[in-house]
Amino acid sequence: MNDSSRRSLPEDIAATSEAVAGAILTIDLGAIRENYRRLKAQLGGVGCAGVVKADGYGLGASQVATALLREGCDIFFVALLGEGIALRRSLGPGSAIFVLNGIPPGAEPDAVAANLCAVVNSPEQLAAWRAAARRAGRKLPAAIQVDSGMSRLGMAPQDVERIAADPGAFDGIDVRFAMSHLACADEPDHPANERQRLAFERLRALLPKAPASLTNSSGIFLGQRFHYDLARPGAALYGINPTPARPNPVLPVVRLQAKVVQTRMLEAGVGVGYGHTVRTTSPLTAATISLGYADGWHRRAASAAWFEGVRLPFLGRVSMDSIILDISALPPGSLGEGDLVELLGPSQSVDDAAGHAGTIGYEILTSLGHRFHRRYVNG
Repeated sequence: MNDSSRRSLPEDIAATSEAVAGAILTIDLGAIRENYRRLKAQLGGVGCAGVVKADGYGLGASQVATALLREGCDIFFVALLGEGIALRRSLGPGSAIFVLNGIPPGAEPDAVAANLCAVVNSPEQLAAWRAAARRAGRKLPAAIQVDSGMSRLGMAPQDVERIAADPGAFDGIDVRFAMSHLACADEPDHPANERQRLAFERLRALLPKAPASLTNSSGIFLGQRFHYDLARPGAALYGINPTPARPNPVLPVVRLQAKVVQTRMLEAGVGVGYGHTVRTTSPLTAATISLGYADGWHRRAASAAWFEGVRLPFLGRVSMDSIILDISALPPGSLGEGDLVELLGPSQSVDDAAGHAGTIGYEILTSLGHRFHRRYVNG
C-alpha cells in the first residue's frame, strides 16, 4: 500500500468496527450493575468491592469499573500492577485500587505514584512496602493477605506468627484489610470452607486490628459467618453462576454473535473441516461463520450456534478463524452471508459453553479475543 492509499482510508474505520469485524460481543453494563445490587442485597450491610482483574474478566476493566462506580462501588481489585495503573488513569482519584499479586520488587515507586494499595503476600513484600513508605514520608495503604489453606498467595501461618512478634513490622503501613481467599466456596458443603474460616480467624487476630475480607462470589452465598466486612466478587458480576448446584442468581452479561461468511449445499459422503472428523451421511446445508479459536472459542468446544431460536450444530473441528455449522433445520434461504448467529446469549450461557468445552465460565470470558466489535449497552 503506497502513502496516498494510506491517506485515502476513512479515519473512522477501525479494525474492530462493527462493519468490518467478523463477530460482535455485546456487553450489558446495566446487567453488571444489577448483579452488583443483587450481591449487595445478599450481603446485607457488608461492603462490596468489584474485582476487575484480567481486563474485567475480558470485558473491559475501564468500562466495567466505571459502571460499578456509578453504582456506589469505590473499592476495586486487580491482579497486576500494570492493571492498577491503567485503572487509575480511567477512574481518576478517589477509589481504592488493590493489587492482588502484590507490588513487584523495585516497582514500589510506580505504585505509590498511582496511589495504589498493595496486597502484601509475604514478609519480603511487607518490608519493601515499609521501605517505600519511609521514602514517601507517609503511611501507605495495604491489605495483608494470609494463606488460610489455599496455598496460592498470602503469608504462611509461620510468617504471620513471626511478624506478629516484631513491633515494627507494620511501621508506615496503613492496614486497610486483613484478607484471605476461599478455595472451595462453590461447594457449600466442602469441609475446607469452615477450616479456612477458622484458620483466617486465628491468623487475623495476630495482625493489626483492621476490617476483614474473606468472601469471593461464591462465598457470598455461604452465609453471614463468611461475610466479615468486605466481599470481593468477580465472576458473579459478569454473569457466571456463583452457585453451580442451584439456579443462577445473577443476570447474563454478554452476547456473542458471529457473521455468516458463506452458505453451501454439501452432498452425502463429503468430509468436513480439518482431519475430516465428520463426513456427511446425507445431503445438508452448511454455513461457515467468522469465529474460531483465534477469537478464544476453544477448539474442543464442539457445540452449536443459534439463529432465531433454532440450534445449529457445529460440523467438524473449530478452525482458527471459522466454524462450519449444519443449518439444515432452517427454512431454505433464511440465513445468508452477513447474517448473525448467536454463540453466547439467551440460547447458550457462558456456563453452558464452558460445560461443552470441559472448562469453567471464567476461562470462556477471559479467552474472548480482541478481533470482535465490542458493543457496550445500558451504560
